[in-house]
Amino acid sequence: MSGNIFTFQDYKSTPDPFYEANVEYLHPSPVPIIIDNGSFQTRAGWACDSGELSAPRLQFKSVAARSRGAARSETQIGNDIPNLEPLRWLLKSQFDRNVVVNFEIQELMFDHVFAHLGIATEGRVEHPVVLTEAPCNPLHCRQMMSELLFECYGVPQISYGIDSLFGFYLNNKQRGVDRPQTGLVISSGYHCSHVLPVIDGRLDAVNCKRMNVGGSHAASYLQRLLQLKYPGQLPALTLSRMEELLHQHSYIASDYQQELEKWRSPEFYEQEVHRIQLPFSAKQASATAVGAEERQERRANQLRRLQEINARRREEKIQQDQERLDNLLAVQELLEDGLVDQFQRRLVELNMDSAEELQSYIHKLGMNLEISRHRSLQEGQDSRAEALDFDQPLEEGDGGGDPDSELREENTEVERSVNLSQPVLKLAEYHQLYVGTERLRAPEIVFQPSMIGEDQMGLIETVQFVLDRYTPEQQGALVENVFLTGGNLLYPGLQDRVESEMLAIRPFQSYFKVRLASRPAVDAWYGAREWTLQHPPGAEGWISRQDYEEKGGEYLSEHCASNIFIPMTISRPTQRANEVASGTELTLPADSLQTAGAVAETMDTTLACDTTVSFSHTRKASPTTQSSTHALLNT
Repeated sequence: MSGNIFTFQDYKSTPDPFYEANVEYLHPSPVPIIIDNGSFQTRAGWACDSGELSAPRLQFKSVAARSRGAARSETQIGNDIPNLEPLRWLLKSQFDRNVVVNFEIQELMFDHVFAHLGIATEGRVEHPVVLTEAPCNPLHCRQMMSELLFECYGVPQISYGIDSLFGFYLNNKQRGVDRPQTGLVISSGYHCSHVLPVIDGRLDAVNCKRMNVGGSHAASYLQRLLQLKYPGQLPALTLSRMEELLHQHSYIASDYQQELEKWRSPEFYEQEVHRIQLPFSAKQASATAVGAEERQERRANQLRRLQEINARRREEKIQQDQERLDNLLAVQELLEDGLVDQFQRRLVELNMDSAEELQSYIHKLGMNLEISRHRSLQEGQDSRAEALDFDQPLEEGDGGGDPDSELREENTEVERSVNLSQPVLKLAEYHQLYVGTERLRAPEIVFQPSMIGEDQMGLIETVQFVLDRYTPEQQGALVENVFLTGGNLLYPGLQDRVESEMLAIRPFQSYFKVRLASRPAVDAWYGAREWTLQHPPGAEGWISRQDYEEKGGEYLSEHCASNIFIPMTISRPTQRANEVASGTELTLPADSLQTAGAVAETMDTTLACDTTVSFSHTRKASPTTQSSTHALLNT
């Protein structure tokens, strides 16, 4: 069968080296540390513009594994785990989707990063830190992150930014555009995908949208497809191998339905199917094939011994039946000789009632003996005939009169060698995965989440939903700069698919431009480095220790690649609130419902930006106060 045959690489990670931080990293001013805190991989390095330090020094998966009861120092981080599959059930991440919620694991990640970067300062990290965070990150999560970095590590300054906006910033710089840009950023990561509108260089957080579909869902979907297709190869279909299939063998179809129709053609299938050879030992298979003749001969010997045992047992049974028949005939002769009393006594001993029963039993026993002797004689003749047939070629070969005997022997040897190699090929084919339509079905879930049971809009429907919130002029400005980034958008054909889908939803003859990031998976880190070089610590976008102490841990200094900061506001008690607390009856004005609607609208906007509001109570309300409050809310 034609087609390419591939093998799994089964990459084994090696532990990250421990680098040494040079003295010039601290003097005359500390060099910032760039950390792309991704849900799939963490990348960390220095904000340097030249040399090997201009690339991430560390790049590892954002997972940790620690056995129960093990010490903290025994925790394995990222590349310290050579093979994830045996420890899959022990793996933990600091993320819930794309939001950091497990700060114990996050602290382990920071320990790993700072230790391997060579931070040797005692008790604190004297370098500013640039850290990526999720779009519309909840204030509580940012507060916990700032508290961890300022209180635990003692960093002097922090700057938060969105990974996809850092990539947007970098690619605009590479195009020679320095002014604030308007564009539509489409990013897809390991757990989520986002559509982020940027107006005049700042994120429009109110109109951001998130899809809970990412690379992890595509890998899991591909795994389920192949498990249903190859139920006998379940142990070989690991999640790590599915990720490898996604990255190296999958593609996005420009038209999904038309592409599926092409796969109906046998010629197209033969040309495009990828055969993945699973781990298989041909040497072991050859040894198995060589020993097949020995096993067959051993089986023949066992069969021959069984036949001999059965023949011996049959002879013994025939002999026993013959002796019993002779005894019965002797009893019958007693009746013929007129010895009736002796005959009756023998019948009682034989547990028989009459002479007719004795005669019937003698007849049946005689017939059985005749059949057994005939069967034994027939088997003996068959075995002698087989022996003669087996010996006949030997007699002809020994005579030397047949001129073709040597040729037949050579042909027999050739056929034997061919037969030994055939099982190896067949066994190798049994260990192959034929990846056909799965190559385009797995990544298609970004455009059709319903394929995996997700009740969500697809990527293009989400884009259209976001665009509909703007005026036609703003829509035109947004679609002139559609930017694609993220590790889950590395599939071949993705840009063509987005362009064709955008052409379908945009007005006739309208202009739009779709650009793919230069390095979709790592542009976030390089963009953060570029931003740091242009905005050194102390400039706009940095949070100092003083800001943290005065404005709170949730404070965010905004910049072109950051979230929008919406502070937590807690209103002071008014006279009306004091009257409610004291239980005094109140009369609601006519415009109270409008006021309540405005408050509800404000709360909806706050929740849309993922802002967390907390309240503190100085005393517990009395039952009278509670009932009055409930009556007011019901009114």
